[in-house]
Amino acid sequence: MASELRFPESAMTVRRRTVRSGEAELAVFTQGDPGSPTILLVHGFPDTHALWDGMAERLAENYHVVRYDTRGAGESTAPRKRSAYRTQLLAEDLFAVADAVSPRLPVHLVAHDWGSIQSWEAVTDSRAKTRIASFTSVSGPSLDHVGHWVRRRLSRPTPANVAKVVNQLVHSWYIYLFHIPVLPGLAWRTVIGPRWGEILRRVEGVTGHVPAPTIGADAARGVQLYRANMFNRISRPRPRPAEVPVQVVIPTRDRFVTARLAEDLDRWIGRLWRREVVAGHWVPLSHPEALTRMVEEFVDHVGGAPSTRSLQRAKVGEPDEGFTNRLVVITGAGRGIGRATALAFAERGAEVVVADVDLDAARRTAADIGPAAYPYRVDVADEEAVRRFAEDVVDEHGVPDVVVNNAGIGMAGPFLDTTAADWRRVVDVNLLGVANGCRVFGALMAEAGEGGHIVNLSSAAAYTPSRAMSAYAASKAAVLMLSDCLRAELADHGIGVSAVCPGIVATDITNTTRFTGTDDVEQQRLRQKATKAYARRGFGPELVAAAIVRAVERGTPVVPVTPEAKIARLGARFAPALMRRAARFNVIG
Repeated sequence: MASELRFPESAMTVRRRTVRSGEAELAVFTQGDPGSPTILLVHGFPDTHALWDGMAERLAENYHVVRYDTRGAGESTAPRKRSAYRTQLLAEDLFAVADAVSPRLPVHLVAHDWGSIQSWEAVTDSRAKTRIASFTSVSGPSLDHVGHWVRRRLSRPTPANVAKVVNQLVHSWYIYLFHIPVLPGLAWRTVIGPRWGEILRRVEGVTGHVPAPTIGADAARGVQLYRANMFNRISRPRPRPAEVPVQVVIPTRDRFVTARLAEDLDRWIGRLWRREVVAGHWVPLSHPEALTRMVEEFVDHVGGAPSTRSLQRAKVGEPDEGFTNRLVVITGAGRGIGRATALAFAERGAEVVVADVDLDAARRTAADIGPAAYPYRVDVADEEAVRRFAEDVVDEHGVPDVVVNNAGIGMAGPFLDTTAADWRRVVDVNLLGVANGCRVFGALMAEAGEGGHIVNLSSAAAYTPSRAMSAYAASKAAVLMLSDCLRAELADHGIGVSAVCPGIVATDITNTTRFTGTDDVEQQRLRQKATKAYARRGFGPELVAAAIVRAVERGTPVVPVTPEAKIARLGARFAPALMRRAARFNVIG
């Protein structure tokens, strides 16, 4: 009983077959090489196997991918009796499909929503040891585990515990409505079902998904899932340990299933990974790339591949302190603030990509850190070079968790003596160099879906006007505003952005600062004078590095570092006229 069809715009053949489970006939869809490890995808309410379209094509490049319409949905049998939707029967359906599509080897199970709820029934069954190789659960807890979670908190009714239970009850508002006779099914058939695609777009940000034409009838029947299982299972929970390795993926913006329901899972699961993705409830539709990557990393690791950095920090029971198992990319890290920042993150356990236009300087910094540091050469002003650099970093080490756009140059002198070439150079490095790093790495971090943080090195000059620093101050002011704008945009992806404004810090930048309108002799004199002045200030780059680390830990938007930077920040906000008058004094000469 097999036929073939193709997904639109896909060259990957999808085969349809029917698998019988008791009285139910289940429509099963397979693609990919049957000789590869099998990944079994189970959809939830009110979806069909089409929920996994975006992920299935990606996974089928390396795996044998199997999906099926659960009973009552899509092309599968639709029982009328409520008792036919009990999780025990749904688990039997799952085993029947697994036995049919992979009779000799266990399957890797991935499930969402009610697909995950019913999969827990199978994963905690004794047969799972030989039939299920791993389980990735997304937004669908075990009802028994939820029951134990509620009991445990109400047995110690502290305000915090009661608040957790009440919070989840509020998020589960729809469950109570589904127990009202007749009306929920009628609403799904006549009002909600025909508009489901639009609802997903407006509420979840899901675009391009076309719900199955059976969505209204499927959902009307699917209400029985709640009525047949929910309250009786949660009120009388059973012990449900699992020997299968389990990865729980928690969408941080799930409107229905809170992350707290995964708090006690280590009581029941010996090998547990708990990961977060910055997404809403329908993450298979909204973030298929991110979820696919998580599934592939987990399946490959269970199969014997080394653990990725993300998986290492997700392993429950493993230490996850400071920046352990984090990757930090720092530009301009060969010397000064960049070097000190690389050392500071490494001391907190991070792996560090040390990037600089001077490869020898980057190598020296990396050598001082040790094997957890990787030197690279990059000119941040070269957009294509930054793109190649980012690709190399991701290929070799993965998507970074923190990016510090530190590389910059100094420039001082009267505006009328600052040439167009001077302006291009300072803007190319100080502003566009930061923008290049933000654009390339920000896109990679957003696609990864696990959040992150970007730090941009601005300056106290960004809000301290000076007649002698027009070009430099303008470039750093632009970095400060760029950071504010990016913070608003990247918040949707869980990515924080900090602008750090150091102030007067003793670094090598004074030895390379370009003083416009001067000859070589005068330029060297001014560099030596500035270097001595900054050295007398006595504020080293290590203190700025510590402020950068704290900014990432706390998510601080703007960080003035030195006392004068903090005072100038207050002056810019509360005494701008005074700051403008002070700008008339020439501090160079």
